[in-house]
Amino acid sequence: MYITSYIYDESFAIKDIKARMILDSRGNPTVQVKTVTEGLGVGIANAPSGASTGVHEAVEVRDGGKEFKGKGVSRAVENVNKVISPALIGLDSRRQQLIDRKMIEIDGTPNKSRLGGNAIVATSLSVAKAAASTMGLPLYAYLGGYVADTLPVPMLNIINGGVHAGNKLDFQEFMIVPAGFTSFREAIKAAVEVYFDLKKILKERYGPQAINVGDEGGYAPPIEKVRDALDILIQAIKAAGYDPWNQVVIALDVASSQFYREDKGVYVLEGSEYTRDQLIEFYEKLVSEYPIVSIEDPLQEEDFEGFAEITKRLGSKVLIVGDDLFTTNPARFRKGVDSKAGNAILVKVNQVGTLSETLEVVKMAFTNGYKAIISHRSGETEDTSIADISVGVGAGLIKTGAPARGERTAKYNRLLEIEEELDNPRYPGFSVFLRKP
Repeated sequence: MYITSYIYDESFAIKDIKARMILDSRGNPTVQVKTVTEGLGVGIANAPSGASTGVHEAVEVRDGGKEFKGKGVSRAVENVNKVISPALIGLDSRRQQLIDRKMIEIDGTPNKSRLGGNAIVATSLSVAKAAASTMGLPLYAYLGGYVADTLPVPMLNIINGGVHAGNKLDFQEFMIVPAGFTSFREAIKAAVEVYFDLKKILKERYGPQAINVGDEGGYAPPIEKVRDALDILIQAIKAAGYDPWNQVVIALDVASSQFYREDKGVYVLEGSEYTRDQLIEFYEKLVSEYPIVSIEDPLQEEDFEGFAEITKRLGSKVLIVGDDLFTTNPARFRKGVDSKAGNAILVKVNQVGTLSETLEVVKMAFTNGYKAIISHRSGETEDTSIADISVGVGAGLIKTGAPARGERTAKYNRLLEIEEELDNPRYPGFSVFLRKP
């Protein structure tokens, strides 16, 4: 990926690009793109889709109308087959930046709303996978070369709230983080065991309806209080035989824009109104009481000043992660870096819309001392590209849901496979965080 000069090789030339409609994990249509090179390298990639979306994300093109309740993607598929494909045929598939830039130029909008972020991202990823296939390399090795040896620490969303669930829990995700282990396999084993014990505890306490799962495979029990959810997580970790301070710890995705009331300038959490400063104080108490290592989107998505303040107050203890704040957008992330807002960024390829822009954001993060967390979306498919990307860029962290539902476990299974393929795989554990809680 980081080759600066190319020796022409016809086998890498793009021979065909074809898109079609498939269904994602929510039953909604999405775009799949297949790229084939002259050397018969094949890359297939699917566009994911978010539920909690930032206003600055690349825009999906949907059909509207009656079919699929307006969620159809025939226009996006047609944009690939009739506009993007003819423009890219014959280009060297290794020239990712050139290819992505060409799609952006054809689109001509600041948010990819003409061709569709869903059309562009699936094409971008499929081209990279086709180039890797032509070279005879897995995607992670194509992206990272011989230094791609670090497996990510998984952040597994096992209690769902917010827009991911039908309960009254305001925070969107309560995650377990198996950081106190020496291999990815050991970490996943611990996570699965905690997940099973959580299921048992929830069923006993709330009944069988409590073990229904949300979009990302986490349970959506009838819990209303943040502390109640955290207490149950601690109970499940201990029940599985693990130490909640030294082996399996906790991360939060607050998605606070969802309960921010712009007209009043307050957050409505658990029925009470909080000012920004009061909400930061609430987080400070949680961090002092629970083994929390990361808080994502603690404040609403336009509050760079507030993010800088919470980073000043909590940034030496936990990761303050910008998702809706940054939307994997280089310009917004630069603004955040300059204002010292947060110390980590959630990286979603479809938020910015191309692989090369994603890699630019990851590079910017590392250059400025930020952590980069590679992430799925709530609407996913069996595509495992993000597993390879996480290893290829050496991110050290990945968010891809609970250890349940095929579209989530596909990523974990791919990471297990990569760990087996590597001669000397490295699992960073707590070293990827600022400290042990």
